[in-house]
Amino acid sequence: MIIILYIAALIAAVAFAVLVIFLARTLTAVRRTMNNVADTLEGVEKQMEGITLETTALLNKTNKLAEDVGEKSEKLNTLVDGVKGIGDTVQEFNQSIRSISMGLTQSAQDHTESAAQAMKWGQVAINLWKKAKKEEKY
Repeated sequence: MIIILYIAALIAAVAFAVLVIFLARTLTAVRRTMNNVADTLEGVEKQMEGITLETTALLNKTNKLAEDVGEKSEKLNTLVDGVKGIGDTVQEFNQSIRSISMGLTQSAQDHTESAAQAMKWGQVAINLWKKAKKEEKY
């Protein structure tokens, strides 16, 4: 019976040794994996620092660009207001021309008879003058 006990103890010792060997291999593989993960995370951290710096620089440039666009937009608004003022002035000028034209048309219509009479008297005067010139030659 003692031999069976020794054999059982030996089997338990061998099983424990095999378990320790497999556990050591597993832990070694886990250690290598963890080292690789740590190296990868260090690389990612360095890349993130670079990305953070680039993002900050890009954000600063974007802010400057937004300010520049705002300034130019204000200047453009001033220009548009000036063009609108010119348009209003041209419209007022057109209205003035129309009113003058309408006044002249109305005046011409009102004085059509007087103008026709003046033309007749002018024609009579020209005829008399021509006649007087003819008589002077003879």
